[in-house]
Amino acid sequence: MGLSFSTPQSFSEEDRAFMLTLGQQCAQAIARAQLYAAEQAARSAAESANRVKDEFLAVLSHELRTPLNPILGWTQLLKKRQLDAQTINRALDTIERNAKLQTQLIEDLLDVSRILQGKLKLNFCPVNLIPTIEAAIETVRLAAEAKSISLSFQVVDAGFGQAGANPSSPTALNKSLQHFHFQVSGNPARLQQIVWNLLSNAIKFTPNGGTVEVMLSAVTGHGTRVEDEQSSTSNQGQMTREPGQTISYAQITVSDTGIGINPEFAPYIFDYFRQADSATTRKFGGLGLGLAIVRHLVELHGGTVQAHSLGEGQGATFTVMLPLWQENYSSEVPTSESKMERDRTTHPMTEPVPTFAAALAGIRVLVVDDEPDTRELLSFLLRQTGATAIATASAQAALEALDQLSPEALPHVLLSDIGMPEVDGYMLIEQIRARSPERGGNISAIALTAYAAEYDQRRAIAAGFRMHLTKPIEPQRLIEAIVQLLE
Repeated sequence: MGLSFSTPQSFSEEDRAFMLTLGQQCAQAIARAQLYAAEQAARSAAESANRVKDEFLAVLSHELRTPLNPILGWTQLLKKRQLDAQTINRALDTIERNAKLQTQLIEDLLDVSRILQGKLKLNFCPVNLIPTIEAAIETVRLAAEAKSISLSFQVVDAGFGQAGANPSSPTALNKSLQHFHFQVSGNPARLQQIVWNLLSNAIKFTPNGGTVEVMLSAVTGHGTRVEDEQSSTSNQGQMTREPGQTISYAQITVSDTGIGINPEFAPYIFDYFRQADSATTRKFGGLGLGLAIVRHLVELHGGTVQAHSLGEGQGATFTVMLPLWQENYSSEVPTSESKMERDRTTHPMTEPVPTFAAALAGIRVLVVDDEPDTRELLSFLLRQTGATAIATASAQAALEALDQLSPEALPHVLLSDIGMPEVDGYMLIEQIRARSPERGGNISAIALTAYAAEYDQRRAIAAGFRMHLTKPIEPQRLIEAIVQLLE
């Protein structure tokens, strides 16, 4: 605050005191106004965040409850045993489809939780993008065919190989082995998840008879050094580049003729828990997590993802840029990803019908789970494959069962839950490993649990389990895991 006069003035002590007091009061008023404005801004932001949270919880409740309706409804009808064979098959397909939908929703929530906590860990290796994209396309092909959507994939080599359309054909599949230039440093399962999410969104928002196109090409640009994107990320094999260095990128574009993107919503399309409006959620479903997960996974791979649309009703194009691997390779495509890891990102609708056919004939399995329904299901499944199942409801009962068996009758495999009361699965396996081989100390053990974080997997292996499987699990996958363990 300043005072000015047209003529020189002399001020008394009282004048100076008055001006000082006035200045202090003005300063306090300004400070209070600034604090009030800051408080109002913080309140507005908090209210907005609460609205987003409340909307998300409402959507979450809706999305989790919706699949339960056909599951419970068809289950009640099946119990009456008054349906013909065709209706029974349709009911079972509906129950399976909706149960898998719930599983995917839970997986998305777990991924977001890991991302927000900085606990999403990735292991990198050279990955050929062509078979990765082909696998993702196969997982959504049935969904596209159900809506008569034309789904195509084109590879554009930009001068360093052969170009081919629709590499799902046998000829093109053989050609894909030649595309080593489309190798990136990444995690195979997560790269397939990126493409699968984009394709799923495209098919979801494209009307019947529409078109979804995937294109893979190579582009160049100037980049900056790629460091570890997150402290939680293991970037083994990740490349680094000096500022200004010319970089070759693999460019994946997923284009559709769907509903497009509202320009007002475009800046928020990769945000967590966001969809264009409640009408979109009601019509198409989903939690609004897929694109946010895509963005984070792409960034963990040192890449970028962008969305482009001319507006509502004009379709949309999503472009992913990933740094190409700058090394010389042999003629063999990397296959470091295990079948179990590939299966985790394979859309469940494309998995084959289980065929058990005495795969575990002569094998004895000790089942430990405090949940009666799970225990009954596992025992039935194992018996269907020719195995002998010994089912126990607690760790103490499992130890007593081992004590009552002779060395020749000990189980070959332990299949145990983790989250059990009193003595959990970790304590159980530690006690078993402390036993002599004649009392079951060397039994091959699998942890089958709903604790799905990577920390839980590491803890299970460290405790003495040989394998960690996450509930819910496909019967065929469980049998394959047991066979793999015994081999």
